[in-house]
Amino acid sequence: MELAQIRLLVTDFAACYRFYDDVLGLTPQSGAAEGPYEKFSPRTGSAGIALQDRAMMAAVLDELDGPAAGHRSLVVLRVDDLDAYCAQITSRGATLLHGPAPMTDRMRVAHLKDPEGNLVELQEWLLLRG
Repeated sequence: MELAQIRLLVTDFAACYRFYDDVLGLTPQSGAAEGPYEKFSPRTGSAGIALQDRAMMAAVLDELDGPAAGHRSLVVLRVDDLDAYCAQITSRGATLLHGPAPMTDRMRVAHLKDPEGNLVELQEWLLLRG
């Protein structure tokens, strides 16, 4: 088994497209800025993040209009230099909710939200000190 993608069901597709493309700097697969679907990939790694128009998916899954309508996901992205990346994305309009700060002795994190309120965690993995 392997992770193929994380798919976020969004209502403002264009705003989320701009966020993952322009602010976070991920690479769109097809350039479908108006939707209803686009997959974004980091510069390294194999898994990606996909945006799906929520209304389109609700036609397939009736439960999206019920109790799960407010469900949020957490997207986790690993970066090499958390401080530098956070400086870059805040200069492009991102607002950090938390961090950069240590989470454990092996990881530093920062958190922000995309335009739909989905949480994004940025991780910097640290080497263990002997």
